[in-house]
Amino acid sequence: MHSLDGTYLLWLLTVPGTIVTGAPSPDPSSAIPLNHVGALLLALAVILVAAKVGGHLAEGLRQPAVLGELLAGVLLGNCGVSWLHSLGADPAVDLFAQVGVVLLLFEVGLESKVVDVLKVGGRAFLVAVLGVVTPWILGWGLGALLLPDRSVYVHAFLGATLTATSVGITARVLKDLGRAQTREARIILGAAVIDDVLGLVVLAAVAIVIKAADLGSSASLGETGLVILKAVAFMVGALTLGVLLTPYLFRASARLRGSGVLLSTSLTFCFLLACLASSIGLAPIVGAYAAGLVLEEPHYVGFQGRERSLPDLVSPVSSFLVPVFFVLMGVRVDLSAVLNPAAAWLALLLGVVAILGKQACALGGLGGGLDALSIGIGMIPRGEVGLIFASIGLSLTVHGERVVDPVTYSAVVLMVMITTLVTPPALKWSLARRRRARGEAAA
Repeated sequence: MHSLDGTYLLWLLTVPGTIVTGAPSPDPSSAIPLNHVGALLLALAVILVAAKVGGHLAEGLRQPAVLGELLAGVLLGNCGVSWLHSLGADPAVDLFAQVGVVLLLFEVGLESKVVDVLKVGGRAFLVAVLGVVTPWILGWGLGALLLPDRSVYVHAFLGATLTATSVGITARVLKDLGRAQTREARIILGAAVIDDVLGLVVLAAVAIVIKAADLGSSASLGETGLVILKAVAFMVGALTLGVLLTPYLFRASARLRGSGVLLSTSLTFCFLLACLASSIGLAPIVGAYAAGLVLEEPHYVGFQGRERSLPDLVSPVSSFLVPVFFVLMGVRVDLSAVLNPAAAWLALLLGVVAILGKQACALGGLGGGLDALSIGIGMIPRGEVGLIFASIGLSLTVHGERVVDPVTYSAVVLMVMITTLVTPPALKWSLARRRRARGEAAA
């Protein structure tokens, strides 16, 4: 596989054309030389154009932009251009993607508030627990059934990829339908937030068990429990200390002159918490999510009238880096693997299990005059968090064997696409059904 560095870049870009036309291949020595920085900049330019065009087309079809970005990446990685295919393994591009995913979870945290999570109470917590445990068990069982030759760690991780719920996609659908303030919406969004936290805890626990197995040892029940305790303690500690300390931090930074102080202070806080999470064995995204959850508008009131709101400041940065992650995830999808009947069958069944598993969430909405079906449907989309889990699986190995191989990874990405496509029309239908039922009852 060719890297981005070297004089072969533009030559590689011309290879598909020579295959189609039958013209002789150009001499690599005649290609325009690009150093690594120049090649990286070209790669980012291509990725951003693909992401924006894909997002535009997806939104034109009333689908989330993330779906278009994923499909754009799939096309780039499977168009026959070897350089574009090599982007999926390039460490420099991957670094940008990893920073992008940290910013993504930071943004998701900013869109939520600790008090909103607490307000929905036990019902949202029950919905979240059902939405994590049921898909995990079903995904584990499906992995054991369809991949009997793979290790139990693969089955466990496959189940873990089904636990997450995309807060962003569900929130966008509810907002577009004008139902974001209903009781069902508050429970869905509150449960989705808790669901993400629980999913990250599950991911941390499964990852530590897999890493121990790769080193030739086994993680004891106590060690696994310690990881879970560590993750919970980190979230509770980060939220508690963050709520107490961030007002003083931002009050001090508000005294600094110059532009961009609020954004710099916020990103510093985000990166430090992400680094702290990483240093204790958790995924950096756990820290980034906690940082976003902690930062609320009253904490940086000293910047009012001087700078825009924090979400508005973070948005331009994330709109550059976050699409790199999604396009890169698409580039890593091997369509030849997806066309394999076994992979296609795995993707289809994963999609079915992913949808059915979240319907257990409806049980948490029974009673109290709530629309339980809409709650279950609202928890379906896996979106960005499911992709994050899958990408982490690509980096985990057990005795030299990838926990998530290209076939399984491609199937997981297709599952994410399926759940992303299904949710908007299904939720729209369910909420309309509920509205009609109430109208008929009133009549």
